[in-house]
Amino acid sequence: MSDTTRDRLMLGVAVVLAAIYLFPLYWMCITALKSGSAMFANPPDFWPRDPQWQIYGQVWESRNMGRYIWNSLVIACGAVSVIAIFGTGCAYVLARYRNVWIDIGLFLVLMLQVLPASLMITPIFVGFSQLGLLAYPRLAVILAIAAKSMPFFIVLVRATFMSVPQELEEAALVDGNSRVGAFFSIVLPLARNGILVSAILIFMQAFGEFVYSKSIIQAVELQPASVGLNTFMGPNTNEWNKIMAYATIYVTPILAIFVLLQRRIVSGLTSGALK
Repeated sequence: MSDTTRDRLMLGVAVVLAAIYLFPLYWMCITALKSGSAMFANPPDFWPRDPQWQIYGQVWESRNMGRYIWNSLVIACGAVSVIAIFGTGCAYVLARYRNVWIDIGLFLVLMLQVLPASLMITPIFVGFSQLGLLAYPRLAVILAIAAKSMPFFIVLVRATFMSVPQELEEAALVDGNSRVGAFFSIVLPLARNGILVSAILIFMQAFGEFVYSKSIIQAVELQPASVGLNTFMGPNTNEWNKIMAYATIYVTPILAIFVLLQRRIVSGLTSGALK
């Protein structure tokens, strides 16, 4: 098989896999534009004959989506800030200092990642209640998300720091720079793509977080969009077009971030692949 044929075959496979992966997103968008009868037509229409574009405005106004999206942004940005501030230093230590205690610490960090949110919510809720953090529900959710996602961030950023040659730091130390100064002036700028992509992945997780928000935030005006989507659910739910319209608006910020920063995301994902 020639290289050209192989490349075309791989491209065809990639296109087919991408189409399969993106089809649910496409179906969500067009279902939002269908009328009640068109949604259940057999065979289904792959594009609505009479698109109901006004459904987006109706859902935005009736569900007060601006408030929900704002709460999601506050929680996601808060969680990313906490994780980036504390996780970056931890990842640097695990990347530069190697001994048995560091390996044990890394193992414990990885073990925290396997614990599901549904398992951790009860002890977290009790602990936050005793500390009085439930009086500040969005802060409590930010801390809960940070505790859950910190191991994932540390593992990704650690690989990025390990790809930065240690000789650069040693040269900075020889020139009279301190360890902290070498970190901020040499290592951090070289690792910014890896840190950025890790922060974006954490943001995506936090923006769609549901378990902690549903359990901790009781006030409707403070709930994020993921909990707002759950308000559609009920025993007699039949407004599937409005549900899909809500979901389409909900995922738009995430898609916009991915499209705008796709080059940096790819660069960050591959920054720790080669040394």
